[in-house]
Amino acid sequence: MNLLPIRVKSSPVAVRVIPFVLFLCLTAAQSSFGPSGQFWTYLAKTVLGGWLIWEVRPFIPEMRWRFSMSAIAAGVFVFVVWVGLEKFLRVLGVDPAFAAFKSSGPAWNPKEFFGDASLMAWVFIAIRILGSTLVVPPLEEVFFRSFVYRYIRQKDFESVPLGAFFPIPFLVTALLFGFEHHEWLSGILCGFVYQGLVCWKKRLGDAITAHAITNFLLGLYVVTQNAWKFW
Repeated sequence: MNLLPIRVKSSPVAVRVIPFVLFLCLTAAQSSFGPSGQFWTYLAKTVLGGWLIWEVRPFIPEMRWRFSMSAIAAGVFVFVVWVGLEKFLRVLGVDPAFAAFKSSGPAWNPKEFFGDASLMAWVFIAIRILGSTLVVPPLEEVFFRSFVYRYIRQKDFESVPLGAFFPIPFLVTALLFGFEHHEWLSGILCGFVYQGLVCWKKRLGDAITAHAITNFLLGLYVVTQNAWKFW
């Protein structure tokens, strides 16, 4: 089953942008279907995102997972920043609410909706962790660090080396990445780390791995510490 036409797959821009945009549209619509709809929407976008990754991967040579100590360290570091920034801001005397957008939808907490002992709750928790670990990182890293970063530098973005450092694209890409997230300040700081990893290692795969490690650890933290606000 081919979800994307050949015309899309033959476009270097389209294969990097369309999967992310479709995923983002479903994310934006998550809270529009009521308390239970957000869980089913997450399932739908995870399945769609996984299938899109499968379809476009032959056309995006840099979308290859790479495992390195640098990627592991970066992933763990970003996780620590993500969960620890609130306390750090309090130490500085800054209201932590400053660092996050106000949520207009219901909390993404399957236990609260389905019940602590409900099988459905654990099914959706597993889906969330799998989706954020295996689907979100390739989609976001390809869009932001393979496409946006290089496109800001030059419209013929494929001619721009992945590992080249350019101050303006570096800053703008991190800002865009940050503002895509509820915790925008953490997102910006993490954008700096992931982009810096690409510039250092001269490849995208380490950032995909680091992003996956961050999201996996964050998922475990959310569930074990009941920190649902991070979801």
